[in-house]
Amino acid sequence: MVDARAESRPDARRVRKRSEHRAIDRWMRHALLVALSLLACGKPRGSTGLAGELAGTSASCELKKDLGADGATKLQVTTLASGLEVPWSIAFLPSGDALVAERPGRIRWLRKSQASASVELVPAPVATIAVHRESEGGLLGLAVDPQFASNRRIYVYFTAKRGDGTENRVERWIVSEDGATAKLDRPLLEGIAAAKYHDGGRLRFGPDGMLWIATGDAREPDLSQKPESPSGKLLRVTVDGAPAPGNPWPGNRAALMGIRNLQAFDFLDAQTIVLADHGPSGELGRRGHDEISVARLGANLGWPTIWGCQARAGMIAPLVVFEDAVPPGGGVLYRADRIPGWKGSFVVAALEAKSLHRFALDAAGARVLSHEVYLRKAHGRLREVVVAPDGALWVSTSNCDSRGDCGDEKDRILRLSP
Repeated sequence: MVDARAESRPDARRVRKRSEHRAIDRWMRHALLVALSLLACGKPRGSTGLAGELAGTSASCELKKDLGADGATKLQVTTLASGLEVPWSIAFLPSGDALVAERPGRIRWLRKSQASASVELVPAPVATIAVHRESEGGLLGLAVDPQFASNRRIYVYFTAKRGDGTENRVERWIVSEDGATAKLDRPLLEGIAAAKYHDGGRLRFGPDGMLWIATGDAREPDLSQKPESPSGKLLRVTVDGAPAPGNPWPGNRAALMGIRNLQAFDFLDAQTIVLADHGPSGELGRRGHDEISVARLGANLGWPTIWGCQARAGMIAPLVVFEDAVPPGGGVLYRADRIPGWKGSFVVAALEAKSLHRFALDAAGARVLSHEVYLRKAHGRLREVVVAPDGALWVSTSNCDSRGDCGDEKDRILRLSP
């Protein structure tokens, strides 16, 4: 109950007046920020504060209102393997054989034929990893050591139980000489935040010989802007998991920050990365706006301070943004000659959009020269895309991830060539 005597005192009246004035000031500032945001961005958008509301729009960013035009290249599509369950990553061995990571925790061996382009899926898994599989979690990234012929090392990114919660981990495993089994060598990185969504997971060795690790924001957007957190980052580490020499923040594993949920990236050179990041799916009042970007070592891609085509000093605006969610699965820079006209293109698999996208980049990676769409709704959700040793593209489906039609064949690996 309010003390009427205290309420009647001059000091109390002054305090009440100041409180009322502050409330009015806050309301006026909020109204001004909303107005400025509408002028700068063309429509209201979510924000994490002043920086987001006052962000401008990048003139070099193309906002796509639709999926894109069908591609002109004629490609033959054949099924290499079927009966898989969410083949999330494919990594080639020096022999030309391939390893496949299935999200439930299995590493499978694809043995190439000596007489044709066909492959054989070895029935028994090379390894079965105890993963925590919930929605987007499980066995995700897989990479083969550049020195595999001598050290037999592979690297995996997966979601695991930890106490009462979960985490994402990176571990190094050793494959037996006969390729029949693999065993844990050592953990490289633990304690990466995990969640039902936004776990990232892609692993790649760069041209610098370092292991690059894509993480997600684990449904905590602010982690992407915290250098001390591995979440919402592209990490760069040695083969033992230590921060790589030359990283932009000394003693830190991060190479890029401001990422939401990265699963597709490749290298234009040792310090320049082309990537496809997932846009938001409702958090902060935002949806859609998956991004294609090119960034150099040490860049900040802005999430969640900016998003879509917004721009702000010190943050990288994308080259292309899809207004409606695609969203991207895997991505690869096509360096081969087998598919005419595709060399230097960034090829991205799309999940919800059920299609394959080719982005032709200029030599500097400063802009997208053209964009084409392939496999439109022909094979369902597409997860991974890699370039095989013979220059063909291998693409995995993701129809058994609870969001597609699994069917009797389950998930497949497709081969695309002229």
